[in-house]
Amino acid sequence: MRVGILYSRIRQDEKLLLGELRERGHDVEKIDVREHGFGLDGTDAPLADCELVVDRCLATSRSVHLTEVCETYGVPVVNSTDTAAVCANKAKTSLALADSGVPTPETTVAFTPESALDAIEDFGYPCVLKPVVGSWGRLMAKVESESAAEAILEHKDTLGHYEHSVFYVQEYVEKPGRDVRVLAADGEPIAAMTRSGDHWLTNAAKGSEVNALDVDGDLAEIVADASDAVGGGLLGVDLMERGGGGGYTVHEVNHTVEFKALNEAVDVDVPAAVVDWLEQQAAETTPEVTA
Repeated sequence: MRVGILYSRIRQDEKLLLGELRERGHDVEKIDVREHGFGLDGTDAPLADCELVVDRCLATSRSVHLTEVCETYGVPVVNSTDTAAVCANKAKTSLALADSGVPTPETTVAFTPESALDAIEDFGYPCVLKPVVGSWGRLMAKVESESAAEAILEHKDTLGHYEHSVFYVQEYVEKPGRDVRVLAADGEPIAAMTRSGDHWLTNAAKGSEVNALDVDGDLAEIVADASDAVGGGLLGVDLMERGGGGGYTVHEVNHTVEFKALNEAVDVDVPAAVVDWLEQQAAETTPEVTA
């Protein structure tokens, strides 16, 4: 198949994906989105003959808009516009998960520092304040006192960017020093790992220790439900285990999921499994491109 890779930087994840595609003899078109324009009725980017396009853009803003552009041109894209729009925004993700009955941390969205402080006080200390858009644990705060809350809210208010005027407040979940990442294709788990560390944030990007995890029936079910809730596709579903046998809660779903750490932690050939799924997607779609 001819597959396009939308990117702005080639990381190890993209190298793994490109290597597997080329090893199988697929024709790969690397498309650096920084070098092209995307008009209402076409583009100078080489999308015309692509049977499938894979969005691997680093910036969320590019990812959300380019998936919509591809679909407008009639080019099948992974992941879909609808999925990208939900997963790119934590508030939308929380609403979608809750609406589908997927366990997710209690969350309040506020729009002024005063109402945000009220929400924080309602949750009690500690609680968590997150940006509605972002990844790798950046700009997340564990709020442990009223004085800390007031300082963080003042900083966000002073920064002035419109995303800082949306205050996403979430309960602090006591977890056993780790969280869980499951890579899933249309809700079917490919592989899973735990990410453990002493810090309250246990992202692999922050240096947490990663270990393979077997996906049992309960975990598989909640991953499938979370995938359905956000629109399906190739997703990284992040979960926490509540202490005292409280089960899993889904705190994030990633639509341009990184998998290099997962590939190193598990026995599964993750890039091969991803390309298996991409081949299946290409076989089920026929592009009607005008680009």
